[in-house]
Parts: sequence; C-alpha cells; structure tokens
Amino acid sequence: MLSQKSYICDFINHINIGVMVLDNKSNIEFINREGIKILEIKRKEDLSINPNSLSGFKIKEFMESTNANCAEKTNYKGKEIIVFKSKIIDNNSIVGAYIFFQYLDLYKELTRQFDEEEKASFLLNTVMEATNDAIVYVNKEGIIEMFSNAYADFLEINKEDAIGKHVTEVIENTRMHIVAKSGRPEIAQVQKIKGRKMIATRIPVYANGKIVGAVGKVLFKDLDELHSLYVEINKIEKELNLYKDEFKKLNMAKYDLDSIVSKSDIMRELKELTARAAKTNSNVLILGESGTGKELFAHAIHNNSKRKNFPFVKVNCGAIPFELLESELFGYEEGSFTGAKKGGKIGKFKAADGGTIFLDEIGDLPMNMQVKLLRVLQDKEIERIGSNYSEKIDVRVIAATNKDLEKMVSEGLFRLDLYYRLNVVSIKIPPLRERKEDIPILANYLIKKISEAENVRVDKILDETLEYLKKYDWPGNVRELENILERAINFLDRDVVIRPQHLPSKITGISSYKEIKSLKSVLEEVEKQTIIDSLIIANGNKTEAAKILDISRTSLYEKILKYGINN
Repeated sequence: MLSQKSYICDFINHINIGVMVLDNKSNIEFINREGIKILEIKRKEDLSINPNSLSGFKIKEFMESTNANCAEKTNYKGKEIIVFKSKIIDNNSIVGAYIFFQYLDLYKELTRQFDEEEKASFLLNTVMEATNDAIVYVNKEGIIEMFSNAYADFLEINKEDAIGKHVTEVIENTRMHIVAKSGRPEIAQVQKIKGRKMIATRIPVYANGKIVGAVGKVLFKDLDELHSLYVEINKIEKELNLYKDEFKKLNMAKYDLDSIVSKSDIMRELKELTARAAKTNSNVLILGESGTGKELFAHAIHNNSKRKNFPFVKVNCGAIPFELLESELFGYEEGSFTGAKKGGKIGKFKAADGGTIFLDEIGDLPMNMQVKLLRVLQDKEIERIGSNYSEKIDVRVIAATNKDLEKMVSEGLFRLDLYYRLNVVSIKIPPLRERKEDIPILANYLIKKISEAENVRVDKILDETLEYLKKYDWPGNVRELENILERAINFLDRDVVIRPQHLPSKITGISSYKEIKSLKSVLEEVEKQTIIDSLIIANGNKTEAAKILDISRTSLYEKILKYGINN
C-alpha cells in the first residue's frame, strides 16, 4: 500500500510540467522528472544545487518579496521558459515554495489547444442554436449534452429540460445511446415519434481513437416529406436528362468515313490516313480549299476515335467577332463584364471536355487569341474571363483552314509554335479538279440527297451532262457541285432527267437568253460552241472531233487557237 506522500510524488512525476518544492531556506526538497529534464540535470548529486544559481528563476528575490505568487517569462540555457512561483505559508510563516515551470512554446501550444476547444465548443453551441435542423448530441453514457432548438420545437419541449437527461427520457424510440456504445453508425433509419414515421441518422463521435458520444439528425420529419422530395428530384432529373440529350444532339459528329463519297485512289489513301489518325489523341490540322469537305473529315475523325461518345463541338473562328471570341472559347464568370449572364457561361472548350473541339477557319484567329490557344494546348487547362483559377480539361483539337499557314507564319501573321502544336497530324484534301473521276459518283449521290430533300423525282443525269461537269474546273469544289445540281433540279420542271441545258452557261457555254448580235459574231459563237461540243463528245480526242465536224485536223487546230479553247 503506497503512502500518501509516495502516491503524490508518483502523480507529480507523471505530469507534463516541471515541479520543484523548496524548503524555507530555498533548498530543493523535491523535483519531478519533467523538471529534471527541463533543467538538464544529469546526475543525482546535482539535485543539491542551489536554486538561486538557476539562471533567470530569481528564487531569492521572490522569497524575499511580499508577493505570495508570481508568474514570469525567463531565459534558461538559451530557451524561453514560463515560471510560476508560489510560497507555502503555515501559521503565517513561510515554510517553503512551489516552483512550476515549462517551455514557453509548449505552454503556448497547450493554451492554444484550450482556446481552440473553447472556440469549437462556442461555435458548436452557436450552430445548434441557429440551425433549422433537428440535431442532438449525447455523451457515451447517453446523456444529452447538446440539443438544437429545431429538435426541441419538433418534440414540443423546452431545450433546457432536455439537456442533462438520458436520451431515452426525451426522444421516443431512440437508439442514440446504443450507437454511442457500439460505435456503429445508423444511416437514414425509420424512427416512429408521436405516431409519425420519420427518417433519422445516428453517427458515433470519436476522440483520440475512443468513442466519446454520438450525434443524431432528423433528415425528414415524416415519410410524406421524403416522398415529396423524391418526386421533385425525379422531375429535376428528367429535365436534366432532357437538356443533356439536347446538348448531345447539338454537339455530336454526324458523319463517318462512309459519308465521304469517292472512288479515286487519292481519296482512298486519304481516308486510310484519316482512320489511322482518328485512333490517336494527337491534334489534327486539316488543309484544303473552300468546299472540299474539311468539316466532313473532322466529323469522321471524331466518330472513329475513342472520344466518339463525348461531345463534338464546332467553332467557326472566322464567324465570331474578335471581341467575343475569348468568352465563346473559354467562358466567363458572373459579373466579369457588362452584359455577362447571371451565373456566368461555360466556354466551348469546357463544353467539349472529354471529346473533340473543331476549330474551323483557324487561319482567321487573331494574334492575341493565338497566344491563349497555345497555352490551352500546352497546359491542358483554361481560365474563364473574370476567374482567378484554372480548370483542367481533356479535349482533342481538330483545326481546319483554306489558308496557307506556312506562308502566314513567314509573314508573321500566325505563330510558329501554335502551328507546330496544331500540325501534329496533317490531312490535305485535294480540290475536286484534281480528282475528277469522283464527279460521277458524287453527282449521283448529291442528286439523290437533294431530290429526297426537295421531294422532286429525278431518274438520272445524262452522260453528256456529266461530261460537261467533268470539263469544269470547280473553284468552289464539292460545295459548288452541290449548288449547281440543286439549281439544275429546280429547273427540271416536268422533266425527270438532268440534261446539259439544265446546267448554267458558265459550265456548258450554252446561253440561256438571246440577244441581237451581228451575223458574224453569231456564226463565230455557234462555230466555237460546236467545236467545244465535239471535243466533249470525243473526250478531247482532236482527230475524232475533226471527223465529227467533217474538217481537217489542221483546220480544227487553227479554230481552237482562234477561239482560245482550252482542252
């Protein structure tokens, strides 16, 4: 059995503060382990040191003063220490002193922890008073320590009457005390209170790895409230899915490689290159004259890639005013500029996240936007106008232009570093004049497409008409061919066959109107057109054309030269 003195000494040896006991002559009678550690006493005989020699402790001054207690900060062996001194008085006589001391930084940390706990407790109490939620906190014995006003109102009791009582005395059918003991949370459980079924959650609270209590919250005060919320969420979810479907329809690739109609070798090789490029995540630069089908290839790349189930967002860089281009591409925050929409706006790049963005007419991009686009390609992140943080994105860029970007780079109109970033894979689409063998198959495909859209019957296009189409140079490429055929179909009237006269005169040379001219000029025009027609029928063979015209090859050459006919 430990004596009282031995018990006290053992207790003091286990506290985290230096403790020293002095007699009336200021000799050390006792010093605990923490005190020995702080004073850096290494040998037992050092305990006989005179405490007045302890630098900064000022023992002698304190014992001679009239103060019964004293607290001060001092410096001991280069370390700041906080020292508390208290005289031991018996029958109005000083019989000794207690000296308590500790490192100042540790004392500050302890003080900070106490302050934080006090602040946390104050904050928690404030939340419990202000919240509209029904919340209760019990200690590990099931005693209510905190109770929100909303819960008190729900139970129609006074909050003060609930605090301090066992939770089973206050809340009907509660399991809070069980959770506080078992440590097993109970999420969204049905509990019957006052004849109504409500939904409650109970969660154990741990401190230093041990259960200290449990907190409970009423999620729904009755099942009807839960059902109403479910109906509302279901409605919102349906609307959201509708918006998602609409967004997907607006931002999806419509065409595949099969949509690129051709039979020429050059186009077959180009489609094979496109299929290979689609499998990678590299940026693609599509080059070609206006009307060659650059957008068609962009659609095909996306639809043959791993990103085909994600958005395909199209941007015409030449169609958006320069001052609006940045907000369209990268979006903006609410209130970032006059006229900004409430809630801000996501840009095209964010809308394409996970998928592909098609930047058409990239050659029209102004220099300041080229810099910002380069950063997006390098860092894979965007920053909205008015925002102070960047957002990571995963977007593949397909760019297209009918301009000579290399020439623009040499002229300082396009950044070289951006050109290299875009031109990882290059696809150059040949103009229609370089693949005229595709004209018949394209013409028949377009005629079917236009006639179905216009609900007009077209049985065929004459070979003679196709020959005229093949002789034309097509500066507008496939887009111009489609326009010419649509015009021809609109001029069919009751005819169901597309003939040469249905084509514009710039292609056939056949005038669609008459005007009074001199006989000589009329004869020359007729002669010229007859020579052109014979050359078309003879597929350019001049010997065959001369036979058709019943003239010599020499005469034919002279007339071709006279009229400047290109064959």
